[in-house]
Amino acid sequence: MLFVNLPVTDLPRAVAFYTALGFRQNPAFSDDNAACIVVEEDQAAFMLLVRDFFQTFTDRPAGDPSTTVSTMTALMVESRGRVDEMASAGLASGGVEERPATDLGFMYQRQLSDPDGNVVELGWMHPAAAAQGPEAAAER
Repeated sequence: MLFVNLPVTDLPRAVAFYTALGFRQNPAFSDDNAACIVVEEDQAAFMLLVRDFFQTFTDRPAGDPSTTVSTMTALMVESRGRVDEMASAGLASGGVEERPATDLGFMYQRQLSDPDGNVVELGWMHPAAAAQGPEAAAER
């Protein structure tokens, strides 16, 4: 299982953003310092960690995602429409779309920053391109 740990300043606000995207919170692994947001059951989750708690997992200083991008977590979904639905929900829950949508034909992406500045890319890829590369989608 993959866990993506993200530093946050306001845990309830961060939970509201990620659940608005359509993910669910796992209360068994959530408390005042952290919230487990299930992206795909038994596969992937975000661990939203209050900044002071996040810092206990590393001896190096934690960066500030509101000023410096260190990671971009890309999530591929089933359709372009679903990308737009999720982006709209994220924007309504405090997210920011810092760049316009990218449409490459075989792939469509929207990039949001959560309320703390952590970057989440929402995308769709044509199934032929996902299996065989971008050229395969162009042939269809």
